[in-house]
Amino acid sequence: MLIIPQNSPMNADLAHRLAQLRAQIAQAAQSAGRSEDSVTPVAVCKGQSLAAVQTLAHLGVEHFGESYLQEALPRIQQLAGAELTWHFIGRLQANKTRPVATHFSWVHALDRARIAERLNEQRSPLVPPLNVCLQVKLADDPAKGGCAADEVGELVALVHKLPRLRLRGLMCMLPTGLEAAAQSAHFQALQRLQQQLNAGGAQLDTLSMGMSDDFPLAIAGGATLVRIGTALFGPRS
Repeated sequence: MLIIPQNSPMNADLAHRLAQLRAQIAQAAQSAGRSEDSVTPVAVCKGQSLAAVQTLAHLGVEHFGESYLQEALPRIQQLAGAELTWHFIGRLQANKTRPVATHFSWVHALDRARIAERLNEQRSPLVPPLNVCLQVKLADDPAKGGCAADEVGELVALVHKLPRLRLRGLMCMLPTGLEAAAQSAHFQALQRLQQQLNAGGAQLDTLSMGMSDDFPLAIAGGATLVRIGTALFGPRS
C-alpha cells in the first residue's frame, strides 16, 4: 500500500480543495431546498497520480470516476483494499465492455442497446448488478455522445429487461461555452425527462450532471451525482 506523508503539501492542498467543495455542495443544496447528503461528488481522476487518488480516499472520498481503462485498471487493482466505488464515466466502446462490467460498479454514459446487452452478458451473476445511467444528448454537439431525448424510453425498456444491469438514472454532458442560463435550462430539461419517465414507471433515482465549473447549477437542477475533477485535484499539467 502506498503511504502518503500526513504533512505533505499535496495532502494539505487536496484537503483544502475537498473542504471547499463540500462547503459549496452544501450551500448549493441548501439553496435548492435539498439536503447536502442528497448530492454525491464523484472524483474524476483522469490524468491524476495514484498518490493523489489515495490521498482523497484517506480524506473520505468514496466515489471515483474514470474515463480511460488503461489508467483505471491498474489503479483499481492497486487500491483494491480501500473499498472504493468506481464509476466509468467515459464513452464506452463495444470491445471494452468486459473489463468495465468486471471492475466497475457504475457506468454513466450508456447510450446504445448493443453496449447494454454486452455489459449484461459480461457482468458476473455473483456480484450485484451494474448500476447504469443513460446518457442523453440535450444539444447538437458532435463531440458528445448520448441518445436523443425521444429515444430514451426505448432504451429504458430494454435495460429494465437485463437482469445484471440496474437502471439508476440519466446523465448529460453539456457543450462547452454555454452561458449560465443555458446550462440551467439543460439541467432542468434532464430533470423533467426523469420525471416523465418515472411517471411511466421507470423508477429512476439518479441524475449524473454537473462538473467543476457548473455543479452548483446542476445541483439546483436536481443533480445527485456531480463529476468533479479540477475543483478537487487542481488543473492538470
